[in-house]
Amino acid sequence: MTMRFFLAAIIALVPLLLAQDAPKPDSKADEKAEAKKAGPPRPMGPPTNLKVLKLTQGAEVAQVMRTFTAALGVQCAYCHAENGFASDEKETKIKARHMIEMTQKINANFPDGKMHVSCFTCHRGEAEPKTAPEPKAPGPPPAAQ
Repeated sequence: MTMRFFLAAIIALVPLLLAQDAPKPDSKADEKAEAKKAGPPRPMGPPTNLKVLKLTQGAEVAQVMRTFTAALGVQCAYCHAENGFASDEKETKIKARHMIEMTQKINANFPDGKMHVSCFTCHRGEAEPKTAPEPKAPGPPPAAQ
């Protein structure tokens, strides 16, 4: 299983999953306001300090990073230091590398070569994945017979 296939699958799946829950803008004005809030896209130079992701183009890195931000519900500053994307000063970036390696190892164990596990599998749009479902509210007592 190649890394490119793994990344291509992430890129293909995450937008589809997010599109189901994304609120739809009411008008062109809403779309423009959302784009303004997001700010202009940052130009990406050649990637540096990539230790787990085997990518060569800045655009590839940017796309993969967008899937990570969507899968964890965070922004770039969650993992990246202010002094640059290549910096390893944030512990969350080191943890992210370990998590990427973990998903790669899990997916490598499936004989069909498909991606079965991604960041979104556990995180579901939250920085800290839940380890158990939320308890259900108690229902009405059973009827007497």
